[in-house]
Amino acid sequence: MRFYIRILYLFIPGLIAFTQSHGFTTEKKDSVKTIRLNEITVTSYKEEPIAETALLVTPLSTDSLSVFGNYNLSDMLSRVPGVNLLSTGTGISKPVIRGLYGNRIMVLISGLRFDNQQWQDEHGLGLSTIGVAKVELIKGPMSVLYGSEAMGGIINLIEEEKALPGTTETDYGFRAFSNTLGGTAQWGFKKNTGKYWLRVRLAAENNGDYSNGKGQRVVNTRGDGYFLKTSFGCARNHWISNNHYQASFNRNGFVFNDSKDFIVPDARWSRRMKENPNHLVLLNLLNSENTFLLSPSRKLILNAGVQSNQRMENEGGGAISLNMLLLTAHYLLKYEITLNEKHRLIFSQLSSFEDNTNFGMRRIVPDARMFESNASVYLETNFEEKWIWENGLGVGQKSIRTFFTPLVNDPSKVVQPFRKFSPYQNLFTGISWIPSASFNLKMNVSSGVRIPNLAELSSNGLHEGIYTYEIGNPLMKNEYNLMGNLHAEYTGTHLGGFVSPFVNRFFDFVYLAPTSEEWYGFPVFRFRQQNALQYGGEAGVSFTSGKLWKVGCNASGMISKTDDGLFTPFVPATRFSPFALLSITTGAQILRFNLGADYCLAQKRTYPGEVSTGEYFLLNASVNTRLKTALGRCELSLGGNNLLNRAYYDNLSRFKSYGLLNIGRNIFVSLRWFVTRAE
Repeated sequence: MRFYIRILYLFIPGLIAFTQSHGFTTEKKDSVKTIRLNEITVTSYKEEPIAETALLVTPLSTDSLSVFGNYNLSDMLSRVPGVNLLSTGTGISKPVIRGLYGNRIMVLISGLRFDNQQWQDEHGLGLSTIGVAKVELIKGPMSVLYGSEAMGGIINLIEEEKALPGTTETDYGFRAFSNTLGGTAQWGFKKNTGKYWLRVRLAAENNGDYSNGKGQRVVNTRGDGYFLKTSFGCARNHWISNNHYQASFNRNGFVFNDSKDFIVPDARWSRRMKENPNHLVLLNLLNSENTFLLSPSRKLILNAGVQSNQRMENEGGGAISLNMLLLTAHYLLKYEITLNEKHRLIFSQLSSFEDNTNFGMRRIVPDARMFESNASVYLETNFEEKWIWENGLGVGQKSIRTFFTPLVNDPSKVVQPFRKFSPYQNLFTGISWIPSASFNLKMNVSSGVRIPNLAELSSNGLHEGIYTYEIGNPLMKNEYNLMGNLHAEYTGTHLGGFVSPFVNRFFDFVYLAPTSEEWYGFPVFRFRQQNALQYGGEAGVSFTSGKLWKVGCNASGMISKTDDGLFTPFVPATRFSPFALLSITTGAQILRFNLGADYCLAQKRTYPGEVSTGEYFLLNASVNTRLKTALGRCELSLGGNNLLNRAYYDNLSRFKSYGLLNIGRNIFVSLRWFVTRAE
C-alpha cells in the first residue's frame, strides 16, 4: 500500500518531473531539442533512421543542458530505463545494461572498441562526457559486427561536431557540485575552413569525499582527472578523413573492507591522493576514421587506431604496487553495396592485437598477448517502405597466450602459462515494421560470445580489498548467449508509450563461486561456468500537451538466474521513474523546469553472500535555460539530486558490503558560453 500511495503522490496536480533519459518513451527528448524516431544512428552496420533498424537504439545528447548533474558517463547512462550503475563511490563506476557489465558490454570510441581492463568489479569505466556530443546505446548482442564481448549491448561515444564551414568557435564551461565541493572546468576551440577542420579541448575535474544522506563523510572517495582531446579532419574529392587523439589521467581513491581501520581522516575538503590508497589510470587513444565514396552505390569505411591504457594502484604512502600496461592496435573495415532500391549488402572485417605487461611488484593477471579477428556479412531488405528485414552472420577467433609471470603462474601455482585458441560464430536477424508515422514495432534475435578474460582464465592469488583468494581456469569454454528482443512504440498527439521485453539465454555463463577451501585463513573462490536465464524488460507511458508540458512514468525490472536456481550477482532492482517537463520557449530563448523521481523496490534476489537492499525513493529537480545574445550563446543549468537527502543503499553499489551509504543531497550548477566568429 505504501508503494501505491507514493506513486499517486508523484502524479498530483502541478507535478513537473522529467529527466533526460526518462523521456525515452515516444518522442525522445534531451535537454534542448526533440530527438524523433527519424534521427540517424551510426552505431550499427550503416547510418540510418532509428525506426528503420531492428536494433534497440537509444540516442542520448550530452550537452551542457543535461538535467542529470552527472559525475561521469556511467552516471549519465544509468538514467536510461534498463540501464543501471555498478559503483564504488562517485568516481569509480561502470554501466550495467539489463544486468550485464564489464567485459559483457562493449564501449566504442570513434567506432573502435575501448578496453579499460573492465574485468575487475572495482575497475571503473573512467570515461567523461567531455567533448562527446552524443551517446548511442544498443541493448542486446552485436557480436556479429564487433566480435567477442558485445553480448549485453553497445555504448558508442560520438565526438562533438566540427564547426560550421568558414567559422571559428570557442567555448568555456564549468560544472560544480555541492556534495563533493568539486566540479569540472573546460575550454574548447574549433575551426573549419571548409576543406580542413580542427578541434582542441582541455578539461580538468576535481571532487572531494562525498557525504551520505546522514551527513556522514565517506573517507577516500575523492578523485581528480585531466583531459586533452584534439581532432583534425579533411575532405578531398571522394575521401573524408577524421583523426582523433585523446589523453586522460584519472586518480580515484578506493575503499575496501578494513580501510576505515587504518585510513586516518584528513581535513574535510582535502584532495591529497598520495597517503591513502587510490587507482591511477593513464589513457592515450589515437584513431583515424576514413570514408571512401567509391560510387553512388558503393562505400568503403576504414577505421584504425591504437590505445595505451596504464593502470596503477597506490596502496598507501605513494608507493605504486600494481602497474599494468595494456597496448591495443586494431582496425574495422566495412564495404557497403546498395544492390538496388530494396537490398543493401555490407561486408565487415575487424582485427585487434593486445599486449598486457606487468611492471609493478603486485600482479593479479599474467603478462599476455591476445589476437582477435572477426568477419561478417549483412543483408538489409526493404518491403514496401513499411518492413525492413535485417540478417547478419559473423565468424571469428581469438587467441590468448600467457607468459611466465612471478607471483601469478610460477611453478608453485596451480595455473601455469598456457595458450588458448577460441573460434566462434554469431548470427542476427530482425524486423522493423513502420505501418504509420506514429507506430514502430521491432523484433530481433541475436547471439553474442565472450572468451573468458585473463582474470577468469588465469587468476591465482589474493584479491586485496575484499580479501578473497581467487583461482581461474584456463580450460573454460566460450560464453555464449542468445537473446530475443521485442520493442513496440506509439507516438500519438497527446498519448505515447512503449514496451520492450527481452529473454536472454546464456550458455556456459562465467561466475565467481565460493568454495569450502581456505588459503591461510582467507576464503577461496573459483571461477565456474553454468547455463543461465535472464528475462525482463522496460515500459513507459507519457502524456503531452503540445510543446508546453509532458508527464509520464517509465519502469524497468528483470530476473537473472543460473540453472541451479541461484541468482547471479548484482541483479538490478525494479525501478519506477515518473517524470514531467514544463517548457517555455520565446524566440531563441528556452526555459525548462524539471522535477523527477526514482523509486526502487527492495532487492532480495541476491547471490549467496551478497547483501540485500531495501526500497528507496529519490527526488530530483532542475531548471535549464538557453540564451542567445550579441556576444554569444549561454547555456545554464541549476538543479539537485536526492533533494530529500535520503540515506539509502543502492543494490548495485559495492559499498553496501562495507555498510557505506550512497551519496546524499547534491546541488549542481552548469554554465557554458559559446562564441562563434565567421572568418
